[in-house]
Amino acid sequence: MSAVGSSTSSSSVTGLSLTGSTVTSTPTGSTMTQSDFLQLLTTQLQDQDPTQPMDNSQMAAELAQFATLSTDQNIYSTLQTMNSSISSNAQTSQVLNASNLVGKQVLVPSSTLDYSGSAVNGAVNVTTAGDTVVTIKDSNGNTVNTLDLGTQSVGLAQFSWNGTDSNGNAVANGTYTISANSGGNSTALTTYASGAVTGVGYGGSSTGTYVQVAGVGGVPLSQVAQIN
Repeated sequence: MSAVGSSTSSSSVTGLSLTGSTVTSTPTGSTMTQSDFLQLLTTQLQDQDPTQPMDNSQMAAELAQFATLSTDQNIYSTLQTMNSSISSNAQTSQVLNASNLVGKQVLVPSSTLDYSGSAVNGAVNVTTAGDTVVTIKDSNGNTVNTLDLGTQSVGLAQFSWNGTDSNGNAVANGTYTISANSGGNSTALTTYASGAVTGVGYGGSSTGTYVQVAGVGGVPLSQVAQIN
């Protein structure tokens, strides 16, 4: 802003202060608003030296600054509104598209299988080709059965468990823990469970669109490995 006169009088306007020709502090907010600018300009006019008033060109320049500030803030506000609207529409569209999965079987990451009397299916993400083994344990950590899937190449190796132990006896209904390794490597591989999609929803910006899978629960749509 231009000088307000040669005197050393001080004026302050909502977080702004003028001492002589210098702005000695900034607005209380992180940026100068239209209101801040207008109040500062008004105070400058009130405190100017009557013997040396602001000339027309100087006034025009400062009004031009004000107009530019106003335009920039309006553009920013419009862009923010557009961004919010686009994000909301994209979320709605993704949820509606995901609704087509309801009733379908999907493979999703899971370290458990929910057995309820009929065969349950799952898969292993094999990272190194070799003999792949799935270990099934009960809630007490006891090994119930092991499924040798034979030599598997890199990728998803699917399996099915009929709910029997290593002796062929039927096990009780419940939730069983699964783990897998391949090629004699002790490193655990990612396991998956197959289940029917019973619903879809939106879990906020951190989760995004998710699917509700029977026997597993809510799973982000991005983690669905396969749709059957």
